Amino acid sequence: MKISKEQVEHVAHLARLTLTEEELEQMTGQLDNILSYVDKLDELDTSAVVPTSHVFSVCNAFREDIVKESLSRNDALMNAPQHDGETFLVPRII
Repeated sequence: MKISKEQVEHVAHLARLTLTEEELEQMTGQLDNILSYVDKLDELDTSAVVPTSHVFSVCNAFREDIVKESLSRNDALMNAPQHDGETFLVPRII
């Protein structure tokens, strides 16, 4: 057994979980199965596997950075509730 009942009880205490004796037995068995499976995975030779951050290859979907004509300052300020002719005026927060 990879994990003891006392260890599960300790983790449950840290997580502020109250487990009955039956739940404690069940949880110990389940965690032991999980840890055994992880040990089995450790047996695999992964020396030829390249580390990745994603399962699938991901490429950026950026468009070309082309300069386009934008709004003039007067057009941008036209619908502003308040402006001083050059910038937007907003309420002072601090």
